[in-house]
Amino acid sequence: MNIQPVILVVEDEEDIAELLRFGLMRAGFAVTWVKNLADARSSVKKVLPDLIMLDWMLPDGQGIEWLHQLRGDERTRPLPIIMLTARAQESDKLKGLEGGADDYMTKPFSPKELVARINNVLRRSAPQHVAQVVEFFGCALNDDDHTLSQAGVVETLGNTEFKLLKFLLTHQNKTFSRTQLLDLVWGDHVYIEERTVDVHVLRLRKILQRFAIEAHLETIRGVGYRWRSAA
Repeated sequence: MNIQPVILVVEDEEDIAELLRFGLMRAGFAVTWVKNLADARSSVKKVLPDLIMLDWMLPDGQGIEWLHQLRGDERTRPLPIIMLTARAQESDKLKGLEGGADDYMTKPFSPKELVARINNVLRRSAPQHVAQVVEFFGCALNDDDHTLSQAGVVETLGNTEFKLLKFLLTHQNKTFSRTQLLDLVWGDHVYIEERTVDVHVLRLRKILQRFAIEAHLETIRGVGYRWRSAA
């Protein structure tokens, strides 16, 4: 079962929002829809989405100004953001992209192209949320059934171990603290102890032992964990 990325749609026009909701859910995304910036801020404060689809002109302000605020906040700076707006001037597009948008689309839009753009942005910014088979050291980590396989050996991973391994594999050679892993893998709205990360890393290591690759899941003393890509 794939992990559904959550898209926050910030759009005040109901017909467009409904079109977005239908197309995105059909493509396998979970959708949260808000009509204004106040509700968008409240939603992001409670839980970070995996991507924001942001209109420029909203009833209580300009999306571009909120974009600047998001990029200026350490918690929300890495959030993938696509602007979807009726403002089609080249100067507006440049302003949006230079202001921190990962992509910029104009209305009217093709739902298929929009889904492709979202997947491209997630592939760059948050590859752990893109359905795929990750291959490494002769192994394959499969989104469809949460299995890790190698030369006929197949192990089904629990949901948390799967998400943890996929995150590390898609961010190889980068060290993450326990707090960062809680935010990025479990979600920053989940309130659990940092010790929980150690428990799941231990479980994951036991699984990796079957494939003789557990040494690549490294503990960086005093910091956290990383996946080492070099053989």
